[in-house]
Amino acid sequence: MFTLDQARSFIAVAEELHFGRAAERLNMTQPPLSRQIQKLERSIGVELLERDNRKVSLTEAGRAFLAEARKLVVSADRAPLTARRIAAGRAGVLRIGFTAASGFSLLGPLLAEIAEGLPDVDVDLQELVTGEQVQALRDGDLDLGLARPPFDTTVLESHLLFSENLRLAVPAGHALDRLTRPVTAADLRDTPLIMHSPTKARYFYDLAVRQVPIEHRNVVHTVSQILTMVALVSAGRGVAFVPESARMLGIDGVSYLRLDGVAPDAVELHAIWSRESRNPALRRLLEVVRTKAS
Repeated sequence: MFTLDQARSFIAVAEELHFGRAAERLNMTQPPLSRQIQKLERSIGVELLERDNRKVSLTEAGRAFLAEARKLVVSADRAPLTARRIAAGRAGVLRIGFTAASGFSLLGPLLAEIAEGLPDVDVDLQELVTGEQVQALRDGDLDLGLARPPFDTTVLESHLLFSENLRLAVPAGHALDRLTRPVTAADLRDTPLIMHSPTKARYFYDLAVRQVPIEHRNVVHTVSQILTMVALVSAGRGVAFVPESARMLGIDGVSYLRLDGVAPDAVELHAIWSRESRNPALRRLLEVVRTKAS
């Protein structure tokens, strides 16, 4: 097997086509350079250079080897820097899970922060509900999740990234839309309700029933995605409890009303990650996120 020194020696001779100039370029004398090339040719088993007293030229095999040798030397020179950058968290891969709702509220700004603060880190995105994210973090298939509480803090660490108000989405022009005050539970007594699934959208279901007395006899649809809820509201099928960022969906014909007695910033979105994570890029991202938040 040939060495990197032999490959570098060959590249110098192949580019200079002169042993004297190549030796000068490599800060060595000509005899050891000639021996390096001879050892290289013996190692490979083919002649790479044609030389006589007047000139040096490349064989066909030499031209082919030159292209590969250049790639090899560039990769070898770059490898230590790449390793140092990855160890420092400035390069590598971040596998990020996100919920559909976080996709239109926080994902864009977070990706912008990664692009600015960690420009050489590649991002692999996966849309997963919170339960799937937690399992993927446990299995080592994700580095970071954008998810809703609660979390098992013995396994996961978390950082609050974003909080917003819970709103009532109603069809534009609906009787509730004409109120000049926040909507009360009494106002919803006979109103068709589009509700979150208690299994597939557990966080929003629990949040809604904690904040507002729900008349379950009024539930006409049960769905799991905010986008579906708002689309049904736009179609006049009922009203729905949604995060304020649902406005960003841009669906026409929907108004977002304040709810009486509902705590402000009740809807939370957290970054979650495994306590066992050893990804340096994740550590760097968390530093960026915490710096932005402070």
